[in-house]
Amino acid sequence: MLEGVNVALGITGSIAAVRAVEFIHELRRRGANVRAVMSPEATNIIHPWSIEFATEREVVTEITGSVEHVELCGVEGWADVYLISPATANTVGKMASAVDDTPVTTCATTALGSGLPVVVVPAMHKPMYDHPGVLEAIEQLESWGVHFVEPRIEEGKAKIASDDAIATGVARAVGDRPLEGDHVVVTAGATTESIDPIRLLTNRASGATGRAVARACYARGADVTLVHDGPDVPYATVESVESAAEMLAAVEDSVEDADALVSAAAIADYTVEAADEKIRSGQGSLTLDLEPTPKLLDTVRDAHPELSMVGFKAETGGDDETLIERARELRDRVDLEFVVANDASVMGDDETRVLLVDDDIETVSGDKQAVGAAVAGRLADDAVRSE
Repeated sequence: MLEGVNVALGITGSIAAVRAVEFIHELRRRGANVRAVMSPEATNIIHPWSIEFATEREVVTEITGSVEHVELCGVEGWADVYLISPATANTVGKMASAVDDTPVTTCATTALGSGLPVVVVPAMHKPMYDHPGVLEAIEQLESWGVHFVEPRIEEGKAKIASDDAIATGVARAVGDRPLEGDHVVVTAGATTESIDPIRLLTNRASGATGRAVARACYARGADVTLVHDGPDVPYATVESVESAAEMLAAVEDSVEDADALVSAAAIADYTVEAADEKIRSGQGSLTLDLEPTPKLLDTVRDAHPELSMVGFKAETGGDDETLIERARELRDRVDLEFVVANDASVMGDDETRVLLVDDDIETVSGDKQAVGAAVAGRLADDAVRSE
């Protein structure tokens, strides 16, 4: 996601600075090159030698005659993006007022004046985050195009966002955004059908591919709604569902103002009338009467004939020819942009192999992030061509 991106990292005097070494390693694992700038307060929390070790580059702790701020964040500077993580209330306020009295704020002023993408990750006590002046400063910076990665509000603190949320925010800020202004709805994971208050019918889908698609669409500028039975994520508005019926209802509501739907969820084909109480064990054989569930793609297509839609097709024990044939049958029946086809044997695995099936065939192998990037990229290409 950040392959080859040069990240200038500003570290300020929040206690969250203790996470900087781990976070730098995460950025580098994702392909980024990192150089760090520290405020004097940050050096009281974590030693610059630790940051130098993590980045394998000299750390800027003062601005000298070498004009480090210009070399890093100037018009022709080294950085592709300036990331301030963590950012204190003090730093946010100074940025909004063009006060540059530390290496971090001096680089910020330079970056904003140079048109360099700037990403800010606040971390402070919640009363500070809620201060009218801080909120006004955030609003001012956002009006200048600064990207904020929202903190996690826990235990009376505005805690620093997760590494994944920050990296995704950087990718969105620094990359092309062909889906900017578009609303993309993504379904992910398994659905469950209750048999009784304890037992249920479900499948092996983990939701990792759908979440990867949602993340990749967000990184390309889209506003994303993620419909799944899973946790909140920082890159999408989450609609939490459990059953196939709940997923269909949530998708029908969400696509009313959407530009595209990517249906990556493994939705139950059958449901059952649930018993009000636990079915007692030891009663011998049990027969369940299964009823088919409505097809989500068909239902949405009937209501939205112009909506751009992408489907997923999983089969077992088939070769590529069979996968392609059945994917094209689905594409033609529902009028999809393309279909992502894969053998169901990889469901739940970290590594996968899929076919993007349209008139042409594209093979994508690797982790779920690679599949998400390929799907979002194809969706973005289609969106650009349709403009």
